[in-house]
Amino acid sequence: MSTSPPTPPSRALIDGEQRFKTITLPCEWVEDYRPGGYHPVVLGDIFNNGQYKVIRKLGEGSYSTVWLARDLKSSRYVALKILVSEISGSTTELRVLRHITKVAPVEGTPHITRVLGEFEHRGPNGIHKCLVFEPMGPSVNTMVEELPQFKPRRRGMKVRYPLWMAKSILKQSLQALAFLHENGIAHGDFQPGNILFTLNDIDSTPEDMLRQGEDMQARLISPPVQRLDGKEDEWAPRYLCVAQPLVPFTCYAEGFKVKLSDMGGAYFFTDPPTKLVTPLGLRPPELFLTGTIDNTVDVWSFGCLIFELITGQPLFCIPWSKFEDDDHLLSLTARLGALPDKFFRYWKTSSLYFTPERKLFNCQLGGVAPGEEPLMVEQTSMEELFDRAGPDLNEEEAHKVKALIRRILQYDPAKRPSPAEILYDPWFCEIDVESMGSSQIKV
Repeated sequence: MSTSPPTPPSRALIDGEQRFKTITLPCEWVEDYRPGGYHPVVLGDIFNNGQYKVIRKLGEGSYSTVWLARDLKSSRYVALKILVSEISGSTTELRVLRHITKVAPVEGTPHITRVLGEFEHRGPNGIHKCLVFEPMGPSVNTMVEELPQFKPRRRGMKVRYPLWMAKSILKQSLQALAFLHENGIAHGDFQPGNILFTLNDIDSTPEDMLRQGEDMQARLISPPVQRLDGKEDEWAPRYLCVAQPLVPFTCYAEGFKVKLSDMGGAYFFTDPPTKLVTPLGLRPPELFLTGTIDNTVDVWSFGCLIFELITGQPLFCIPWSKFEDDDHLLSLTARLGALPDKFFRYWKTSSLYFTPERKLFNCQLGGVAPGEEPLMVEQTSMEELFDRAGPDLNEEEAHKVKALIRRILQYDPAKRPSPAEILYDPWFCEIDVESMGSSQIKV
């Protein structure tokens, strides 16, 4: 190890040159521990003048890390969200959260995670805004893998939520969206990873039952974070933690509750952002054709989520590539039909796939290579894909769900129903989230 003094990350390092030895565990990117980036946290750290003691990693995102902490003053547990410092001074998230608190009492927002407080923390990478939330369980993305009926996993097993759970998740998340939209707020990142299950009461649970162990062999933490040049680094933590959702303490049986979380991508209707963080497969076509951003982005994402939760597979699965927009638009036309003229004319590379008469002749991304024949693949509609997935619905209910998805996933944003209007759809009117239960789930 070099004995020379610590060296701050240079601009070259910040702009992409690798600074640390690679860490392959599922953690945040270690190179983002730099001025303006993440605050370096290790288990046992204390925040807010001795009030909060970090005991477990709950998750991470592009702009924050989230930790379970013990509130030493009130003897309860909280979730501590620590934002990267470069956005901490101007985050819309805090304005949105303050507005939610102002327009509705706690009991008025049963399906949105509750913010308990906020403070600032100064660290080597700048000043970080820290948001204090009620602790929550795993996301809808994660929890399905933890259901007892899927353990042990068997070949050919369809890992998806039982129908009663899927319907309850959908209605509760829709109620959260309706509340936000009625108060002029779009979520902007509506996805299964931001819908969280609530916990049983854990405040009386001993800390050692919730604490994350610093055991590298158990793959709970990374090997030591090391710079390639061998020098010390005060801008990164000694190790990274693997997120450990509170699965054993999660409420997922009859009468479970989910809440919409993470307002990091949220915005007011009157002040839409210039770009969104919505996952690619959940983005509506106008977003990458005309750049239009409005509140109906959430509605489109919700329509995709209906398909995903009922069938257990995404409607649009778009891997990253330099042709991802073309890939997405080809998938849209296959699943939902031809784009209307007012959108099609913005598809600058459409001639690689369609004749002047708008007949599809090629599905090879990037166009037909010289000397090669055009590639054609089967065009499978949303309804056909839905039926092939074999959802646990009778024919009558399946027809209702497919019709609802069609009603939501309209190319014209002005024709998409609002969340409140969707709640009055006959299918959602049949869903009673309070009485839903199943003998399949054993606590």
